[in-house]
Amino acid sequence: MADPGGLTRQYSWRLAWLAALWGLAEATVFFIVPDVLLSGVALRCPWSQVWRLCSWSLLGALLGGYVMFRWGAADALAAVAVLQQIPAIDAAMCDAVAQQLREQGLPALFIGPLSGVPYKIYAVQAGGQQLSLLLFLGLSVPARLLRFLAVAGATRWICERLPGMTTQVRMILWVLGWGGFYAWYFWHFASAH
Repeated sequence: MADPGGLTRQYSWRLAWLAALWGLAEATVFFIVPDVLLSGVALRCPWSQVWRLCSWSLLGALLGGYVMFRWGAADALAAVAVLQQIPAIDAAMCDAVAQQLREQGLPALFIGPLSGVPYKIYAVQAGGQQLSLLLFLGLSVPARLLRFLAVAGATRWICERLPGMTTQVRMILWVLGWGGFYAWYFWHFASAH
């Protein structure tokens, strides 16, 4: 059936902007990852649309990473002080990232997604250590995109394996899954520090 008035296209562009803004927000001061949106879209949409939204989230994250890197380069102490006001980020986490970057250089960017440490801390600390902005952004592409694709791809894969599951049940499981994850995350990082 034809799409009268291009409603699907308009909806797609709204989601793209939302994905980009969420990527930007989470890379700066917001504390909920874009994976929430991306996995939610993966519950209902084809992989091609999910892939596009992952790319838009990446663009937003790169812009946010650039801003935070520059801020860290200009005034790392002020930037770290603001980071410590974000839920589940404290001085110990910021110091650990600074140490990782000193010991491992920018490849440490790949550790963050595996350990639950926010990208924004790596951006600020890399800028504060006067590391290469170009290399930072270049390594940010796979470091961010791989996680976006993994989470959204796993969601899409599960949905394809369970075709009889209604959208309503999928949404309930999605809400419970992310709610449980963030309850654990905030408890874990609050109690760890």
